[in-house]
Amino acid sequence: MGHSLLCMTGLLLLCTLLCTGHAQDAVLTIEPNWSSFFIGEFVTFKCDMNEGKDTDWEYKTNKDGGEFIPYNTYKEYKLSLTSTDYSGKYQCSGHRKSSHDTKISNTVSITVLADKPRATLTAGTTIIPVGGSVTLNCSVQSSDGWKYEWFRRTQTTSEGKIRDQQNRDIRVSEGGIYSCRGTRGNPVYYTDISDDVTIEITCEFSNLV
Repeated sequence: MGHSLLCMTGLLLLCTLLCTGHAQDAVLTIEPNWSSFFIGEFVTFKCDMNEGKDTDWEYKTNKDGGEFIPYNTYKEYKLSLTSTDYSGKYQCSGHRKSSHDTKISNTVSITVLADKPRATLTAGTTIIPVGGSVTLNCSVQSSDGWKYEWFRRTQTTSEGKIRDQQNRDIRVSEGGIYSCRGTRGNPVYYTDISDDVTIEITCEFSNLV
């Protein structure tokens, strides 16, 4: 009796694995995998059938329940986000060319924001003691995926990019007028440049006899 029960349990488990097909459902992913974008950025939809070859299938993408990209042979689609109207819920489906099999994917939601963001630059202090340094911080709303560009100028020199600096925080030991902006994506998207922050170095005088 115990052997029969064990056998039935094994058959039930096997049937669950083979018949439900959860491991082979269609999967929709986006690249970059951000929840929010800005007008001017790009997003790529990728629809995987997880069965057979990519060329065995035709692919369709729906938005908010309606057809967005009709059936075609490309599993990836790069979209230029030119309007906030691209905000919504996306889902893809696959149609096997050799049969009537159809698979439907999960839903992916994105939000497209209209206002171009501006980087915000803050400093731990704006006065550097002689021989010391100060930390500058650059931040951008919707912080996914940002790298940073830093700029410095003085009253007598023009603005120049600080080389090899892509971190959110940097330490500087030179006085000057600093600014920053965020970058991300491919093609690269740039935020507006931050307001300036002026960093000064304290002077140190020897006592005169």
